[in-house]
Amino acid sequence: MTDIVVIGGGIAGVAAAAHLAPHGSVTLLEAEPALAYHTTGRSAALFVLNYGEQGFRPLTKASESFLLNPPEDATGAPLLSERGLLWLGRPDQMGNLEKLALEGSESGANSRIVDLDEVLQMIPVVRPDVVAGGLLEPSAQDIDVAGLHQVFVKMTTAAGGKLLTNQQVTGLKRSDSGWQVRTVEQELHCDVIVNAAGAWGDVVAGLAGIPPVGLTPKRRTAFMVPGSEDFVRWPMAVDADQKFYFKADGVQLLCSLAEQRPSPPEDSRPQMEDVALAIERINEATTLGIRTVNSQWTGLRTFAPDGNLVAGEEPEAPGFFWLVGQGGTGIQAAPGYGALLASLVLGGDLPDELAGAGVDPAVTDPSRFRS
Repeated sequence: MTDIVVIGGGIAGVAAAAHLAPHGSVTLLEAEPALAYHTTGRSAALFVLNYGEQGFRPLTKASESFLLNPPEDATGAPLLSERGLLWLGRPDQMGNLEKLALEGSESGANSRIVDLDEVLQMIPVVRPDVVAGGLLEPSAQDIDVAGLHQVFVKMTTAAGGKLLTNQQVTGLKRSDSGWQVRTVEQELHCDVIVNAAGAWGDVVAGLAGIPPVGLTPKRRTAFMVPGSEDFVRWPMAVDADQKFYFKADGVQLLCSLAEQRPSPPEDSRPQMEDVALAIERINEATTLGIRTVNSQWTGLRTFAPDGNLVAGEEPEAPGFFWLVGQGGTGIQAAPGYGALLASLVLGGDLPDELAGAGVDPAVTDPSRFRS
């Protein structure tokens, strides 16, 4: 018997487990041989206040304090490091950047429009006959994704939580005494289930006879190309319409088409046409002349129909909580939605850091998808 079963060992699952474990017995179940096997382990995360749907932004803001000051006994290195983000705009895209700058101001980011000269000072390889200017987000920072995941793992185990791999859930059944959770190896009984299964979130709900919320996993491919120490101080560069991005990663350059192609929940693999198109677009906007790919991978970013997080109790199944639909903000907002989910499960007041950031649980409640 355990109080709470968390399904999914990615960033959402461990964030939930870390915030719940001090308040009861928690068992996390991961279907794969290792935690963070899918999307979390393939993320090139950046902390950007001016990103994501409006319902997500307060959770990102609420996460900043944790990312800057994680528990001392859970990590020996900073989780954030300086990077900066530069949106690149052609002449016809500058209007989009003006709109993005306004959104950044509303989100508390210190965004500002920069002219071509400033763009070239920051990223000299940009083609001046293609790019007209940019939008600088100087507060954007790199996130140590593996480090953050391990912080949550250590918080969970320190509080007595269990993290079990190779535990694919095969059945969920509710009774008057709680929930029965069957895996390929065992059967558990609990009071609360947290569905943090990412792209498989609707599949897990189906095991309990719960209707889907309409999650759509979307592919995104990234790849490494040869770089240079000259690139290390560049901000991350993103096309104004999110048609490509690139940023330094050591002495390599991490690149992506930034595509969002709907996919079934699966262990995705790169498609060469996506890599080729990304190279074409980056070479058109810069003088990098990319020709060689060192490595490549694909992950799934999962979205709810309205683009916002789904976090809360299923109206028709007491004790079943959703924590899915993080989209492209699942890493940077993890401390915030981990704390939100715990407050919803435990039934307490919204933590001060969430209330102060303007987090509204009604925005994420799964009841918005039920008639």
